[in-house]
Amino acid sequence: QLQASGGGLVQAGGSLNLTCLVSGQLLSRYITGWYRQAPGQERELVAKIHNTGATTYADSVEGRFTISKSNAKGTVWLQMNNLNPEDTGVYFCNAVNRYTGRATWGQGTLVTVSS
Repeated sequence: QLQASGGGLVQAGGSLNLTCLVSGQLLSRYITGWYRQAPGQERELVAKIHNTGATTYADSVEGRFTISKSNAKGTVWLQMNNLNPEDTGVYFCNAVNRYTGRATWGQGTLVTVSS
């Protein structure tokens, strides 16, 4: 089960830190990531982190967002800096089991960036 939190309203140029708590599972078994969905648009990948710690970012957030995790705490974070209105959307955390391919989604947390 995934529980996302940390969203909110922020002005352009501001920062937010999203948290995804992965309960009941060993985080090391999963590739975890953050996706977002803006109104009227499809869900898109923002960032993901592999069990090795290797990271992947969407071009639009490269250099502004940082994904990290703690296997011991069962937690994945997304530090978002220099936010702009185009970053507005519902952010979902996602975990894909490396062995079964099964994907699990959190409930989403709303990020609103005002200009």
